[in-house]
Amino acid sequence: MIRAQAADELRTLAESTGAPVVTTLMARGAFPDSHPQHLGMPGMHGTVPAVLALQEADLLVSLGARFDDRVTGKAALFAPNAQVVHVDIDPAEISKIRTADVPIVGDLKDVLVDLDGAFRAVSATTKPDIAEWWSFLEGLRDEFPLGYTQPSDGLMSPQYVIQRIGELTGPEGVFAAGVGQHQMWAAQFIKYERPNAWLNSGGAGTMGYSVPAAMGAKVAQPDRHVWAIDGDGCFQMTNQELATCTINNIPIKVAIINNSSLGMVRQWQTLFYDGRYSNTDLNTGHDTVRIPDFVKLAEAYGCLAIRVEKEEDVDAAIKTALETNDRPVVIDFVVSADAMVWPMVPQGVSNSYVQYARDHAPAFDQED
Repeated sequence: MIRAQAADELRTLAESTGAPVVTTLMARGAFPDSHPQHLGMPGMHGTVPAVLALQEADLLVSLGARFDDRVTGKAALFAPNAQVVHVDIDPAEISKIRTADVPIVGDLKDVLVDLDGAFRAVSATTKPDIAEWWSFLEGLRDEFPLGYTQPSDGLMSPQYVIQRIGELTGPEGVFAAGVGQHQMWAAQFIKYERPNAWLNSGGAGTMGYSVPAAMGAKVAQPDRHVWAIDGDGCFQMTNQELATCTINNIPIKVAIINNSSLGMVRQWQTLFYDGRYSNTDLNTGHDTVRIPDFVKLAEAYGCLAIRVEKEEDVDAAIKTALETNDRPVVIDFVVSADAMVWPMVPQGVSNSYVQYARDHAPAFDQED
């Protein structure tokens, strides 16, 4: 959708049909988060309304999406009652995972115009009534809003930090994320209103993507604020590119969401391996030896370096970064290692089993 530059055509079709819209991890910003028809991101860490809307739908119009396992859960149990219209520019993607009832090969910018025209022609005489469907979805929105709990260890909430970065920067900013918990929180808690505001490596799961991607985005659009939202693990993959940024006057902002661990792996070790933590503690954050010390490292690369350990200091640090345009800025946000990404669909099960929070899943009729 974003590569095809077809966001306007998508909005036209969505408003013609009145249908709910979800945007995958790679499509964040293709449809505005603020639009009343947008239900959020689907998938393993998607919103409950987005996940269950796909699961309970009787028709899916898939636009350039590939039905990967992070979105479908167990593919054989995904959207069991749905017919599928699958549009993709690559014929190899059609029916690769989910058989398409209506396969369409083409560029989305062209196909969306045709779909909208076809819908308008049919609905001129027969307008679909989806009021009951929307009533169900609005109920999910009310019962399961996106949120988070405050860490019990007294350390900062990473979700809060990322949310404030998005709010203070605004929708014209560009946000590049690495891979892991911070990636999911950046997809969830920053509101995306336009295409190309969100840069992500997607399916390859490339740790270290954030800093080089932000660097390229800043060169391409020097008048925008560009953030690399990174984890303490990911940052250590490519932080040497800060030298490139400083030497070549590329003033990106780097937010290290420093939970002193490989957070996503640690979350799985907590939930599925009885807390047997193996090779996930990184000793970069709170109450550790801080190897490396990210503030000293950033200063060595010629950056403005800030460490934030209290929520009351978060806004001031972000504002300082936004006001600094003569060099890169690195902020070491020291956050809790106990924070987890929710909602979550455990691997290998139906999306109907989406958990809103730990040990809390939506009630649903097993037979439906």
